[in-house]
Amino acid sequence: MQRAAQPTAPARRPVTLEDVAAAAGVSRATASRVLNGVPSVREAAVAAVRKAAGDLGYRPNLAARSLARGRHDSIGLVLTERDLAELPHSFFAQPLRGATAAVTERSLQMVLLLAGQDEALLRRYLDGSHVDGALVIVEAHSTHLPRVLRHSAVPVVYLGRPVDSEPDVHSYVDVDNYGGARLATAELVAAGRRVIGTIAGPPDMGVAVDRVAGWRDVLTEEGLPVPPVAYGDFTADGGANAMARLLAAQPDLDGVFVASDLMATGALKVLGASGRRVPADVSVVGYDDSILAPTANPPLTSVRQPLEEMGRLMVEVLLQLLADPAAGPIQRILPAQLTRRESVQARPSGAAG
Repeated sequence: MQRAAQPTAPARRPVTLEDVAAAAGVSRATASRVLNGVPSVREAAVAAVRKAAGDLGYRPNLAARSLARGRHDSIGLVLTERDLAELPHSFFAQPLRGATAAVTERSLQMVLLLAGQDEALLRRYLDGSHVDGALVIVEAHSTHLPRVLRHSAVPVVYLGRPVDSEPDVHSYVDVDNYGGARLATAELVAAGRRVIGTIAGPPDMGVAVDRVAGWRDVLTEEGLPVPPVAYGDFTADGGANAMARLLAAQPDLDGVFVASDLMATGALKVLGASGRRVPADVSVVGYDDSILAPTANPPLTSVRQPLEEMGRLMVEVLLQLLADPAAGPIQRILPAQLTRRESVQARPSGAAG
């Protein structure tokens, strides 16, 4: 006996963007901006659209969306081979974590792009529109990249102000390096330190230029001597070598502002080897407030950079540039803060200096 055919259930209609917008009580354009990761939408609308999309089980057609917008939904991360080798201990591991989290939340892909031996190849890749834009974390050995990528066909966002960054040239996310250096130097002045040197980053980096300016301005305003600047390369060895030069030039040094925690670890070793006690003889302030700061000996007072937040913000800035290609470059500068630890101590009253 033949069994009767069972009726087929009607196919469920795919959830559309219009359905999400109606459920969230917003326009289709607003829903589209939220789901495409464009940051210029009110928080309440963002929450409503995301909830509606989740409740309805909305799944965007990524291929159609990319084709309609002429985009690939991918972002390039420009690194050098040296960046890759140093990644586990590098300063930019934290902003990279923030950037990758922001990219994942927006259903985008991050593509690793190598700079170094053939930067013409990198430029051709970007100009070929294989990615929608690029993020660049400028390290001491990659300060030439803003010049190479200045007229790229896709938008580029830098972590850290490129040294040639007139407002109409580069988009970047940075912390207030000038203000942070002022905080560091003022902390040493308040501790009674009167011969305060600095170990700076390379002079062709905007962040280094700004930190030197903040240090110098505080000393000048306080009527204190301005020792020669000792430059390093943001490595522990660079900090050690610069500290040795600084002590040779300024033996009566009683305070030092070091432009990175990694350089400060090298500086602390040289101070100890020279018989200077930290913080009693020489107080030290670092920069970054990285994982190195609380584990240093002694634990290091340091200027905090919100590095993960900066990485996230780089992605947001890039999405803004993609949403409005006619807009000019965008610069976002976050405030610096000081984290106090044991490497700064008030100079005893009556001490020589």
